[in-house]
Amino acid sequence: MKIKDLCNKLNADVQTEGDPERDVTKAAAGDLLSFVMGTVTEGSVWVTIQAHLNVAAVAVLKDIPVIILASGRKAPPDLIERCRAENICVMSVKDTIFGICCRLSELGITG
Repeated sequence: MKIKDLCNKLNADVQTEGDPERDVTKAAAGDLLSFVMGTVTEGSVWVTIQAHLNVAAVAVLKDIPVIILASGRKAPPDLIERCRAENICVMSVKDTIFGICCRLSELGITG
């Protein structure tokens, strides 16, 4: 699924667009950055409640094109700026981590 379509289907508050034409097929959820660095498949959507600059560093390291901030969390300006520079989509959703993962599964994005 293209990132732009994912944003629309999730009714997300998009804070940075990233590459809207990039396809994503996998997702992962986690808040422990070292766990994400060690386990997430490159190119996955990352669901988290962490909203700080180090999230961008992990996303760059693992080639994560989409960060979904769950539970209504919003990215601070420094995270938005870095993700814009790295072409990473950041979106905020009201759903919990569990809820958004269920929704991603319904959309055919596997874990």
